[in-house]
Amino acid sequence: MGSIYQSIEMLSKEKGIDPQIVVDAVKDAMLAAARKHFRSQEELVADLDENGNIQIYTVKHVVDTVEDPITQIALPAAQGINENAEIGSEIRFPKPTDTLGRISAQTAKQVILQKVREAERDSVFSEYQGRQGELVNCTIKRLELQDYIVDMGKTEARLPKKEQSRVEAFSVGDRVRCVIKGVERGGKNSGVVVSRAAPELVMRLFEQEVPEIYDGTVSIKACAREAGERTKIAVFSRDRDVDSVGACVGMKGMRVQSIIRELRGEKIDIIEYSDDPVQYVTKALSPAKISRVTIVDPAEKHMEVVVDDLQLSLAIGKRGQNVRLAAKLIGWKIDIKSEEEKRRELDLRMADMVISGAPVSVLIDHGLDESIVEKLVAADIGTVERLGAMTPEELESIPDIDEDIVSQIQAAVVSFYGQYDTAEDEHAPADAESIEAAIDATTAEPQTGEAEGDLPLPGREPAHFGTIETGVLEHDLARHEAAPIEESEEGEVLDLGNVEGLSGAPSTLRDLVESEEVFESHQLEVEQSEADQSDTMRRSG
Repeated sequence: MGSIYQSIEMLSKEKGIDPQIVVDAVKDAMLAAARKHFRSQEELVADLDENGNIQIYTVKHVVDTVEDPITQIALPAAQGINENAEIGSEIRFPKPTDTLGRISAQTAKQVILQKVREAERDSVFSEYQGRQGELVNCTIKRLELQDYIVDMGKTEARLPKKEQSRVEAFSVGDRVRCVIKGVERGGKNSGVVVSRAAPELVMRLFEQEVPEIYDGTVSIKACAREAGERTKIAVFSRDRDVDSVGACVGMKGMRVQSIIRELRGEKIDIIEYSDDPVQYVTKALSPAKISRVTIVDPAEKHMEVVVDDLQLSLAIGKRGQNVRLAAKLIGWKIDIKSEEEKRRELDLRMADMVISGAPVSVLIDHGLDESIVEKLVAADIGTVERLGAMTPEELESIPDIDEDIVSQIQAAVVSFYGQYDTAEDEHAPADAESIEAAIDATTAEPQTGEAEGDLPLPGREPAHFGTIETGVLEHDLARHEAAPIEESEEGEVLDLGNVEGLSGAPSTLRDLVESEEVFESHQLEVEQSEADQSDTMRRSG
């Protein structure tokens, strides 16, 4: 074989690996080809001579007594070949390489390529292992399925689908800036992995764009990102004369706008970092206004945030994005509640506290005999909560408590708990059907006949209820109770005490409507009487 030193040198420079690694790869390749060709159990070694030619040798070890003639040689025979041979030394016998053939050469080529590829992989791993998060300039080289293969100069890198922004698409030859996500050493996709979706990309872009961050005056404390949609970044200034947020925004927003263009229009929220978690979360949830913050568990980093009812959707954000990014940014678990939710929760908690601590003596007010209460107290049953948790069998095991008394106890307990259920129902928001029924009831037209001679009652509006004087109401209600049914001139009956369509309205509201109808009917009767008197006077005149 001719000299291959020049080829080894060129391959080493191209792949960026040590030339000795290539030489060892070539030796291993020749040994693999020789073993496949000679098919013997001899111990073979490969070596490069001074002329750059690869030689294959059979190695035998010098011993006193030969047990394996394939790998051992006696001392006298060894000294016949090399007079300096001694026990433990090696004697090499050259093997012909010109008989290896095409198949052996192909085997050697595959081994060389495999060894060089492994060496290149190790070299890339050692070079990029400690460079995670570093910003690099890449060129899109090709597309493999949904992954981009980019050229970093010395080596290729992979931009997988999960590390891409959903609003970005590239073509072959485009130059992009990425951050090094990591290095995969083994497997099919071994090599450098870069990212366009990592929060570190935004941080590196700010470091390049903002001089105050580069020189250390302003530092980036945390960054949370959902690529393609929104990023929240917290910054802190070591100099009280330097506004950290203003430095990142720049004059007329020039600095942050250049980063937004690089990220294809991704929204960026820049907030000021604070050591106080309450102030920190207040700024992290911007633009929502926070009413109050409660630290639930400092050890587990759990907090509760209460906002105004109108601010709840803004604080949560689209698909929960705002609160999710804020939680990632500050590193706390955040529970957001509206003022109405918090008020209901406190009411229920107070009711639970009252119920859990209520003595059994309160059941006297709910129909339980005092002697039965004394028996329960004697049996060490002091609270309604404990009494309600007992089964009928456990109650009957108490002295002087029989099945009838158990029924009385159960009725009293049900009555006691029922008062809290009623209060809760009163505070519960009305459903859509009940609200619609109430609106229909307050705006419904009176259901009376409109035959010839009838006088239809005017329509009612909810605002009319407040215009009826109390004295008139009492007078008309008394009159209505005495004569609820009146006859019209034509003899048709008008039932003013039965108003249809108001069955779903509250009783107070129904009373007001009925009272107003009596008042309107009284007015109509007075007007009719005055008209009759006027007509009689006109005829007599």
